[in-house]
Amino acid sequence: MSQFIVVNPNTCIGCGTCLLACSTAHEQVGRQGNPRLSLVKTRDISATVSCHHCMGAPCVKVCPVNAIRQCEDGCVAVDEKTCVGCKLCAIACPFGAVHMGGTPISGVAGIEYPTPTFVASTSPILQWEIGVYACAVKCDLCSFKEEGPSCVSVCPTRSIRLIDEESRERISAEKHRRAAVLGDFVADPYVLRSR
Repeated sequence: MSQFIVVNPNTCIGCGTCLLACSTAHEQVGRQGNPRLSLVKTRDISATVSCHHCMGAPCVKVCPVNAIRQCEDGCVAVDEKTCVGCKLCAIACPFGAVHMGGTPISGVAGIEYPTPTFVASTSPILQWEIGVYACAVKCDLCSFKEEGPSCVSVCPTRSIRLIDEESRERISAEKHRRAAVLGDFVADPYVLRSR
């Protein structure tokens, strides 16, 4: 049964603690230090975007070197040693949950390139740096930790939760029940109802 991370945008404060915990946990086991989720902020809300570990995941299907695999527990994970950085997975992901990461030369040899190698408005998928080996980075549910994803345990407002398909269906049924009780239920999803 597939598990994935969900966030409640109504309680997320956009502090970034989840990003730091994710990055730190992966660095400690020798993986890319980039966070496996991203934080999206608007004027009114903030929320994290993470992999949904889709059944029939598009990222798995497009990987030319089979660096992305769906495990028996449903988790979709990247083998960073096999990834060639082609970016097809990032393009194929319908949720924008795959990022490209890499260690710059300045981080390895102390060399610094003060001039950016790309235009600031360039999409993150298209950006690149001289000498940086790009590698796909996406949520792996911290599969190397028994206690589960780092982001879930550190969230100060408990906005991030790990759920499985069964609990998702239970939550969805509860939302439908509440909507029906409050009179917000519309039988035809294409009919808009004004208040």
